Amino acid sequence: MNAVLTTENHQHHMVRVKATVISQEGHCAAGHNVGDEIIFDWDTHEIEGRLCLHALYSVMPKIYGLAMGGDVAFAEAEDGTMVARHACPDGYNPLILELRLIE
Repeated sequence: MNAVLTTENHQHHMVRVKATVISQEGHCAAGHNVGDEIIFDWDTHEIEGRLCLHALYSVMPKIYGLAMGGDVAFAEAEDGTMVARHACPDGYNPLILELRLIE
């Protein structure tokens, strides 16, 4: 069940966005590993899980875009759904997040 936020000219459905670590090479100083999941919940305004500040700061525009209905999902996941992917800014220890809307 999605709540609806209505502003003067806009209507937004409250959603959750899941970020999953799908690739990590080298040594992640924050300790992220493949399979880690972080949930961004627009209804409760909470983040479940942990994500280092560098990755969080760089990925928020895509997370916000997905949550607000933006067309930022350009990759196809193994299950065939369209997802967004995001690379951590640490180029020496690459980490890739897969972003998708969840119910």
